[in-house]
Amino acid sequence: MAVGVRYIVDDVAAAVEFYTGLLGFDVEMGPLPGFAILGRDDLRLLLNQPGAGGAGHAGEQPGAPPSPGGWSRFQLVTEDLDAEVDRLRGAGATFRGAVAEGAGGRQILVEDPSGNPVELFEPARR
Repeated sequence: MAVGVRYIVDDVAAAVEFYTGLLGFDVEMGPLPGFAILGRDDLRLLLNQPGAGGAGHAGEQPGAPPSPGGWSRFQLVTEDLDAEVDRLRGAGATFRGAVAEGAGGRQILVEDPSGNPVELFEPARR
């Protein structure tokens, strides 16, 4: 069963280029005006521009319309975090902070072109 994550992005084409070109996703649908579906292994990534489709609207809920950013994220596991960070930096990717290390492993957040974080995680060697 695939797991789906929806990100609000400012520019669907730029997001598609980032995720397919740098993080190994494939295009499953689109890009359409304001929307695309990407896939990587069992993860489906749905990309919406604000105002596009039902998910791009606040609907009946009070408050601001959906927008990119925040701290919620999905995790991509890598066997060599340092090499992945070097590769992405060389391609011009933006990171939030530095590599953090804990009992479970090491991680860093890379941002898509709209500022949505993706966690790159290297499990601790046991």
